[in-house]
Amino acid sequence: MKYLCQVWFESAKLEAMSKEEKETLDRDSLAYDERLVESGHMIVAEALQSPRSAVTVRMRNGEILATDGPYAETKEQLGGFILINAKDLNEAIRIAGGIPLAKMGSIEVRPIHSFDK
Repeated sequence: MKYLCQVWFESAKLEAMSKEEKETLDRDSLAYDERLVESGHMIVAEALQSPRSAVTVRMRNGEILATDGPYAETKEQLGGFILINAKDLNEAIRIAGGIPLAKMGSIEVRPIHSFDK
């Protein structure tokens, strides 16, 4: 079954890290991604640019409305995602717990809905 692991963290915590800490986090994250590829769990993983680069889009009364930035007013922002294959939710949770950013943020694990055709 497919699960989306959304990586949430406070941008301020990441910005407060030293260059060396960021490089270590990047190395650890890429190494974990590689282990997921080797184990057959990885489908795709991507890091997102800062929420400052986001645009929120809504369709209202036939018009597209675009607003700079994320819609949510929270400290934690979506920083990336990993789409995985796991046999069940327990395995998906175990995999999410290994994501290095789980140590400073949170990982939301959500099953992918399959539409019957």
